[in-house]
Amino acid sequence: MVSKRIIPCLDIKDGRTVKGVNFVGLQDAGDPVELADRYSREGADELVFLDITATKEKRKTLVKLVEKVARKVNIPFTVGGGISSIEDVNMLLRAGADKVSINSSAVKNPELIRELANKFGSQCIVLAVDAKLIDQQWKVFLVGGRVQTELDLFDWIKEAVSLGAGEILFTSMDHDGTKNGFANETLKKISEMVKVPVIASGGAGTIQHFCDTFVLGKADAALAASVFHYKEIEIRDLKIELNNNGVNVRL
Repeated sequence: MVSKRIIPCLDIKDGRTVKGVNFVGLQDAGDPVELADRYSREGADELVFLDITATKEKRKTLVKLVEKVARKVNIPFTVGGGISSIEDVNMLLRAGADKVSINSSAVKNPELIRELANKFGSQCIVLAVDAKLIDQQWKVFLVGGRVQTELDLFDWIKEAVSLGAGEILFTSMDHDGTKNGFANETLKKISEMVKVPVIASGGAGTIQHFCDTFVLGKADAALAASVFHYKEIEIRDLKIELNNNGVNVRL
């Protein structure tokens, strides 16, 4: 049985780790290099680094910072933010990333998914999807949650996987930062719909929330930020509790 993964997320703005609620009200959460080092030592399975203003500011991800983080970690490391070409991915992989996460650029040019998957392999391409319930329908948002599209969440994920996306990182904007639990009903639907791993994001507040997203949401991995940054939940304690509840994790 494949182990469920615990993934801390570093949302980066101006070279610092930040965290907000529902994608707004960003607060400083520490130095990304120090946090990455800590998570690598504490037993995180992977790490995600998202340069959250790269697309809005029309610039590339902070490559030098990626290099510094990569030198500190010995776990798989995914980088996202402002990625729109084979050259961008080449640069980030050379800087030490193991996978890349694409979002807005993939919606604007879906063929980019196929190009990147053909060049680097599907296992390297994570499709990040930020979505929100609008009139009872999940709509996809771009540019760090600032721009609403008319894309249906489920249709977009199906299309992206058919084009070669090797993993889905789904963030519920309605749940983000609330610490009220993940969008498990929606995660279950996504997980049953596609044959690639699904990462749950948005809403972690307690150890029970992680248990629920693996059992009820059928997620393959759970991503969280502030509960780890501020040591509200220790990764080691979380994994022991998950294991005690019958969830297969790497201890």
